[in-house]
Amino acid sequence: MTGSMLAQAEALFALLPFCACIGLPILVVGIVLIGMYNSLVRGRNHVQESWAGIETELKRRYDLIPNLVETVKGYAAHEKEVLQQVTLARTQALTSGGSPADQARNENALVGALKHLFAVAEGYPTLKASENYLALQRELVETENRIQAARRFYNANVRDLNDRCQMFPTSVVAGMFGFQPAEFFEVESAIEGTAPNVTFGGGGE
Repeated sequence: MTGSMLAQAEALFALLPFCACIGLPILVVGIVLIGMYNSLVRGRNHVQESWAGIETELKRRYDLIPNLVETVKGYAAHEKEVLQQVTLARTQALTSGGSPADQARNENALVGALKHLFAVAEGYPTLKASENYLALQRELVETENRIQAARRFYNANVRDLNDRCQMFPTSVVAGMFGFQPAEFFEVESAIEGTAPNVTFGGGGE
């Protein structure tokens, strides 16, 4: 019995180099695959977190718009069509709930309506000098800057995830586990191309 066990042990020891030659590469490949999978999960989580940041800033703009519309209405009540366009565009953007591309289309429609509103407001000097209107503009400028900062951060995370999903060898792991490229979010700023007093620091012209 002892001799047989010794022979078996010697046979096992003889196989160790062979097992190491096969097992070590498999272990290394496994570690690499786990690392790539985790990097994809981390990238997807970063995209989701940064999208939540965009939603927070968009909500901040939605909350400002009713007060802006009411303020303009107080000085230009007959501009009903413009005011209705802004209100409708806000509602569509607020209830969008679609993909980033769908949300961007609704946001850009809202931006266009806001720019039209500001253009109309230029024809009302009393409105432009209103402290309430100026304060709302200041808040909107700050909000637009925050939206654009959140958009840049989100798109950077999307680009990073998409690179991993499309570049070899992580593309193989992405395909195996169903990771998909994310959509970029491209939206204009409501303060670009509007009247100078939108980026003001004091009273109306």
